[in-house]
Amino acid sequence: MRKDEGTPRPVEVRALEGYRLWIKYSDGVEGIVGLKDLVGKGVFARWEDYREYQKVHVGPGGGIAWGGEIDLCPDALYLQITGKKPEELFPKIRELVAQHA
Repeated sequence: MRKDEGTPRPVEVRALEGYRLWIKYSDGVEGIVGLKDLVGKGVFARWEDYREYQKVHVGPGGGIAWGGEIDLCPDALYLQITGKKPEELFPKIRELVAQHA
């Protein structure tokens, strides 16, 4: 079970041309994110072999994963797809923002 139980989780992911991902979330939101700017940097050097990039899947912890070495935060990708702010997705952050406003 995820820490933020009410947050949408990825249910399906597909690699697209140009180092883009299509992701579908449990709340029905789906969209495309670009990851080309990561290719060749650090652990992402592995993606220089495009076949490695195409091995993307939803990992056991709910992250967007490639084997055991690369795991991207699904919440950050959800925010990118929807354009929402973190406080819109996580009620505890919303409470903290309200307290300090």
